Amino acid sequence: MRAVVQRVKSASVAAGGRTIAEIGKGLLVFLGIEDTDETNDCDYICEKVLGLRIFDDENEKMNLSVLDTGGSVLLVSQFTLCGDARKGRRPSFIKAAVPEKAVSLYEYAIRCLSGRISLQTGEFREHMEVSLVNDGPVTILLESKRLF
Repeated sequence: MRAVVQRVKSASVAAGGRTIAEIGKGLLVFLGIEDTDETNDCDYICEKVLGLRIFDDENEKMNLSVLDTGGSVLLVSQFTLCGDARKGRRPSFIKAAVPEKAVSLYEYAIRCLSGRISLQTGEFREHMEVSLVNDGPVTILLESKRLF
């Protein structure tokens, strides 16, 4: 499982010409689910997202988590994070989980984060337009398994 975590001042997702999710200060999380992923991968990513100390404290040091700041999370499923572009010019997506498995783990991630933080989500398997104001910029790549 891979996640791209961006610290944002604001972020929103639109689908079908309407805004479906919107947050202020917090984290925009793109989640890529691979065919070998299980709930323990999801648990790892969710705990990392909530615990990442990438917000400034009173001394302007990245020392606070999104939980510490009372920020929000916008979670967006993105199978293209599972793409492998090391060979050739067109990425291979064979490691991406099939939709039935991916939606199950995406919904599991939603349950893991819900109730712990203000959470908004994109729509699974929809073409979405994501807008954000990156704060920093601060962008972190998380992986539940080592690639190399």
